[in-house]
Parts: sequence; C-alpha cells; structure tokens
Amino acid sequence: MSKHKVFSWPVRVYFQDTDAGGVVYHASYVNFMERARTEWLRTFGYSNAGLMQQLGVVFVVRSMKLEYLKPALLDDMLTVTAQVKEIGRSRITLVQTVKRDDELLTEGEVHLVCVNVETFKPVSVPDVLKKQWD
Repeated sequence: MSKHKVFSWPVRVYFQDTDAGGVVYHASYVNFMERARTEWLRTFGYSNAGLMQQLGVVFVVRSMKLEYLKPALLDDMLTVTAQVKEIGRSRITLVQTVKRDDELLTEGEVHLVCVNVETFKPVSVPDVLKKQWD
C-alpha cells in the first residue's frame, strides 16, 4: 500500500453533520469520504461528470467497511484521506481515514467498481486512470 500516494482533503464539521449532542452522526463519515474520493479523482484530471461524459464510465461503491474509533465533534477541522490499496480489472480498493490532527477517528476500506454509464455493467478501469494509479 505504501507505493500509492495518500491524498488528503480538509473537512469542517457543521451542525448538519452532528446528532443532538454535537457528535458527528455515523453516516456523515460516509459523506466526508465521498467528498475526499471526488476531490482525489480531480487530482487525476477527472470529475465524476467528466468520467461519464469523456470515458462513458462511473465508479460505484460496491461495499464499505468502516471502523469508528473516536468521535468527531461540532466545529472540528478534520482531514479525510484516500489511498489506493489495490486495482483489479474493473475494481479499485481504497483505504480511507478521518483524522483530527494526528488522532485517527475513523478508518475504512471502500471497494469501487467501474461501470458503463448506460448499462451499469462492470467494465475495465480506463487505462488512462490505471496508469496513474499503478
């Protein structure tokens, strides 16, 4: 895993991300990770819309495994990471974390599948991306 660069994205915790006690609601971490994956993809020259329009593909979440270690709180400034773990023919596995400073709050593994935008059937990860990720 260490050969792949770690991408980091800052996220501020807003009121809408929390429960009544000011603690980040568990599903909000999924949103934070989605934002980081979207911005990570942009570093390779593609938005989600660009992938769909230019390459005819989109990455969909196949599965996620999250470990909640410590809570994030209202107004916290977080760092959300994304790092390639493994690339297959039509899938990519990312490791993602949510940290407050150096404190690990949440970690997860996300399995994405590259699908055709019209049929939603799995297709090969485009070579233009695979070359940048390998």
